[in-house]
Amino acid sequence: MPERTVAIVGRPNVGKSALFNRLARRRIAIVHDMPGVTRDRIHAECTFGSDPFTIVDTGGIGGSVDLDFSGQVKAEVDIAIETAQVILFVVDGQQGITPVDAELARKLRKTTKPLILVINKIDVPQHYVNASEFDRLGFSDSLAISAEHDRGIADLVAEIESKLPAPEPREDAGKKPMKITLVGRPNVGKSSLTNAILRDERTLVSPIAGTTRDAVDIPYERGSKRYVLIDTAGIRHRTKVSHSVEVFSVMRSEKSIVRADLCCLVIDAEQGVTAMDKKIAGMVREANKPCVVAVNKWDLVTEKTRGKGELKAFIDEIHAGLVAVNYAPFVMCCAKDHVDITRLFKTIEKVRTSAQHHLGTGALNRIIQTAMSAAPPPTRHGKRFKVLYATHPDHSPNDIVPVPEVVLFCNDARTLDESYRRYLEGQIRKVEPFEGLPLLMRLRPREQKESAGKR
Repeated sequence: MPERTVAIVGRPNVGKSALFNRLARRRIAIVHDMPGVTRDRIHAECTFGSDPFTIVDTGGIGGSVDLDFSGQVKAEVDIAIETAQVILFVVDGQQGITPVDAELARKLRKTTKPLILVINKIDVPQHYVNASEFDRLGFSDSLAISAEHDRGIADLVAEIESKLPAPEPREDAGKKPMKITLVGRPNVGKSSLTNAILRDERTLVSPIAGTTRDAVDIPYERGSKRYVLIDTAGIRHRTKVSHSVEVFSVMRSEKSIVRADLCCLVIDAEQGVTAMDKKIAGMVREANKPCVVAVNKWDLVTEKTRGKGELKAFIDEIHAGLVAVNYAPFVMCCAKDHVDITRLFKTIEKVRTSAQHHLGTGALNRIIQTAMSAAPPPTRHGKRFKVLYATHPDHSPNDIVPVPEVVLFCNDARTLDESYRRYLEGQIRKVEPFEGLPLLMRLRPREQKESAGKR
């Protein structure tokens, strides 16, 4: 199937990320006045036109911004240009042609691929006179737009579609890919793990903490399965965030947890579970997200865990530290050496399969009644918690990895304390483990129904 990919390139701070967000219809790439904010290739789908196509935002080329990463950023842009079918060369319509623009134009004129010169920041009609200056760059197709104010975007999409190959129908059309967010604190190897999965240096990897700033969405196919990998910035304590771009990065990572179908929590095997790991696990649990824990850098602790006793003690220590996601299976891996990536995806698919399991009403009620007979709940507020009826509702067909939910019709919700709720959950999981999935327990008190009837 011919790809339909559009790469957005240009020097720093010309509005590439603003254009990317406009075409994607949501704020994905971080937009900031500080040049060099975008470093990775970031993918998203544009659905403005008659048929969707993929847009790729790239880091800015040229200048002395972010010297630590300039070589990698340039390589990222080269890859994007090589793999794209249409190139958008973005320039700043208010600043005019710069030496970097001229150098980029010289390089881009050598490509045989369709190219559109996008003159951005033409925010008001008075700015249109500035656009004519860019005729000197020698490109036949150019458009003046304002990504910030949504000027000329429809014309740009039409021009892009005229240059893209026609789409071909997919056998899995209509099936949404599973969104997997790789989340963790800085420098635990999230980007290295992403690259190991892709077998491609898709995201920037560096020993400098905080290399990844955007939450990078990367479409990925493995066998017959489709995924979107979301590589996020490391989540750190707000007090340790050095500037506003990092604040946005952390916020974006937290939002990526919410929009994920499954979270892959990456921790550093050598450092073990830290306070920040526990906090991130709590975020995943609070969002009620399916989870798999990737214990990365496993090669650094193999010597210490060779014996069965040492290995068990090590795993028990991690389990104890990540009690917030005690439902999550662990996968020991080494992103650097591409070790156990297959096992990681087998585990993810096991979680997807487990999410389709359903407890029949009869079986569920027998579990609840047996558990309550074996260990009756304590008395609270002068009453004892009673379950009149329990059910496991069917999930929505739109859920990629549906989270199981048990509804308990009870006498009074106030009489159920948290420890007894965990006990009931544990008894249900003995029969149906729901591996990798949080188990939601909704209470429907009888008093609420009676008072609703009186009203």
